[in-house]
Amino acid sequence: MDDLGRLLVYMLGHKPAEFGLVPSPEGFVPLKELLKAVHEEPGWRHVRQSHINEVLLGKDRFLFEIDGNRIRARERKWEQNFEYPERPSVPKILFTAVRRKAHPVVMEKGLISSAGRYLVLSSDEEMSMKIGKRRDPQPVLLRVEAEKAGKEGISIYPFDTLFLCEEIPPRYIHGPPVVKETLAPPVETAYKPATPGTFPLDLARDPDPMRRSRGRKQKGWKEAARKTRRSKRR
Repeated sequence: MDDLGRLLVYMLGHKPAEFGLVPSPEGFVPLKELLKAVHEEPGWRHVRQSHINEVLLGKDRFLFEIDGNRIRARERKWEQNFEYPERPSVPKILFTAVRRKAHPVVMEKGLISSAGRYLVLSSDEEMSMKIGKRRDPQPVLLRVEAEKAGKEGISIYPFDTLFLCEEIPPRYIHGPPVVKETLAPPVETAYKPATPGTFPLDLARDPDPMRRSRGRKQKGWKEAARKTRRSKRR
């Protein structure tokens, strides 16, 4: 087995939580998420989808299973238990990182998992930021009163070194204050239309100087026209 194959076996089959990965109950991880986790490891930044494809087509292909855009290890040494949340073992404070755009909504309405997924919490700030940066280069780190939430009926499930849940109400979430954008006051102008659907015409602002000169009669034009007619009669 080559080095990349060994790494994938360890990440998918032995310690996915160590890399901030939470497989589905069937053990599948999206290939896109797996690739991001591989890039975070020193010396593996060069790995591309094509390299993973080579492993899946090589001599180690029997160690993995592909389902569309997901991958899993056929032999898994970890387990998930979503039947009995272990409230006594939940730390007092856990962390999670959210996208900057989602920050105001989370502080107002709380955290809610998407369909078929779980919210991922960690007691390690660095791990939470690592997971958050997979969705936003500069995520917002939030603190969750996990122990209090667990005692008040919020189910939080341990998954190795991570903790999973379906939702966290806003009363348990603490983070940086939300900065509301202030709108600049409107600029007042002297221009006011006389009536609806009309506007005053200011010839002095016409960008075509030739048009202004063509539309204005020069002084004495009547006298010049009379002289021209007299000369023609002669």
